[in-house]
Amino acid sequence: MRLNLALAMGVVAMGTALLSTGCAEHRHYRANDAYYHDSHRWDDRESGYYSQWENENHREHREYRQRKQEEQKEYWKWRHEHQKDHDRDHDHDRDDRK
Repeated sequence: MRLNLALAMGVVAMGTALLSTGCAEHRHYRANDAYYHDSHRWDDRESGYYSQWENENHREHREYRQRKQEEQKEYWKWRHEHQKDHDRDHDHDRDDRK
């Protein structure tokens, strides 16, 4: 009886670990921007830009993939218009001091 209980608890613990690991891996994905013909890695950084877009445009939070196509298009339009601002701090190879 004790062996069965220990085995069952081990299976539950192992299953929980596997499920949580699997969910963490799916947090990042490639989002295709059909309007600008490119794709973006949807990660924590892109999520930050998306949150900024939601705030600036007074949108309720909704996962990007759940938005209508028109709303996704609006996001990518905003994102590309703000690309220079967003990537300014990440352009380490460029030297503007000519």
